[in-house]
Amino acid sequence: MSNNFFAKPASNPSPSQPPSSRQQIIDYARRKLGEPVIELNIDDDQIQDRLDDALQLYREYHYDGVERNYLKHQITQADIDNEFIPAPDPIQSVTRAFIFSGLFNNTIFNFPARFSLSRIGTLGGFATAPFINLSQLDITNRWLSLAQQMLNPEKPIQFNKVTNKIFIDMNWEEEVSVDEFLIFEVWVVVDPEAFREVFNDVWLKQYFTALVKKQWAGNLSKYEGIQLPGGVTWNGAQLWDQAIQEIEKLEEDLDLKWSLPPDFQIG
Repeated sequence: MSNNFFAKPASNPSPSQPPSSRQQIIDYARRKLGEPVIELNIDDDQIQDRLDDALQLYREYHYDGVERNYLKHQITQADIDNEFIPAPDPIQSVTRAFIFSGLFNNTIFNFPARFSLSRIGTLGGFATAPFINLSQLDITNRWLSLAQQMLNPEKPIQFNKVTNKIFIDMNWEEEVSVDEFLIFEVWVVVDPEAFREVFNDVWLKQYFTALVKKQWAGNLSKYEGIQLPGGVTWNGAQLWDQAIQEIEKLEEDLDLKWSLPPDFQIG
């Protein structure tokens, strides 16, 4: 037997540590609502459901719930026949599509050609100065961008995260070919299991705790008016009202403080 009476037994991470997993944010919410001093009348499945609800809203609207990325896709004959591109599950939104084919990759619209054209002087001859004319380069780039926009405008896209299909408004058989590439600018959901800092987000912790309080109040409503030992009476209605006010305030904060601009949802 050990004589070290001051040795600390092995235990779970300290409650003071920031949450970094589902169980730790659940423990955080329970302590926030009074455990272990007060026993919460709530089932484990109920609290797991409320965490899923909080994470869903976090992914949908919080700017830290998604990140910008680029998806490369090589066109197949099936894509041309279907006239859509299948998208992977984590994609939240698709904002732009780039087609790498034809005139705009191999001729005057690539960078080396733009650089050469920028050295052409106003009188039609090449500039003889040994330095790069940045002003002319900027003017040339603007002109070529305008020409590209007029001759080959950016294709409108449609995306629905339920069906996970990306539609591009174009003539698939004429404008693209098999083995060419499409690049999509997308917003991808941040996986909390891979990036565990999500569970320590200030808004998420507060919102999840408010959802748990609301669930707790709903469970207590069936005991309304029943007097407990010691003369204590549950007031589930008051607890419910508090939770509703907190949820409404946090959802308003999410919209005003924590969300990306509305035009991020294009596509």
